Amino acid sequence: MTGLIGATESEVTHLVAALTDAEAETHLGMTFYRGTLEGEPVVITRAGVGKVNAALAAGTMSLLYHPDRLINTGVAGALAEGLAQGDVVVATSLVEYDMDTTPFGEPRGLLQIRGQELVELPADRETVAALICAVEACGEVPHTGMVATGDRFVAGADAKAAILSYFPALACEMEGAAIAHAAYAAGVPVAVLRVISDSADGSAPLDYPTFAKLAAEKCQHIVRAYLASLHA
Repeated sequence: MTGLIGATESEVTHLVAALTDAEAETHLGMTFYRGTLEGEPVVITRAGVGKVNAALAAGTMSLLYHPDRLINTGVAGALAEGLAQGDVVVATSLVEYDMDTTPFGEPRGLLQIRGQELVELPADRETVAALICAVEACGEVPHTGMVATGDRFVAGADAKAAILSYFPALACEMEGAAIAHAAYAAGVPVAVLRVISDSADGSAPLDYPTFAKLAAEKCQHIVRAYLASLHA
């Protein structure tokens, strides 16, 4: 079974609508939809925006549904030069850029999970490789690298530069690393797929609400291609 988590309704709505044999359950205020999509058993939920919501969704899904893998799907803001609206990012690692215990002499983003200390949360290599193939099968060019997560909607050049001063991330968003954090604690492989919806500095050619919906639809199309590839 594959677990799919998005933050907003637009990031999961097409996936839920395409389910066959769908059943719904509510836990901690979140609705979890179980069914089959492209031949793969799946469970899907809309977590809500932010790291706490994301971690709750991933932890609950891991404990109750025992997925073989978790995939976070949605939109992100571009950090790296050369990324534009509509570009696809597959995370190879994730960081919580707003985790800051540097006054104690520790590195920015340091996490303690299952008795381990780490800054970068690794994405599952096998799932990442399959997602890259799905991106290419959809006629898109995959961009791979670090994705930075924090409880802030990054919408200015200064905020963007601040993240890049600590981490060489391709994109920023508000859930991916928190989902990876919870998945890592639960021992569940995780991957994060994002489509760039804005430039994260206020200079995007299309406004965020307009393009975020289009980007989310593209992301869900790629997820369906990935799921189909599992049973090809």
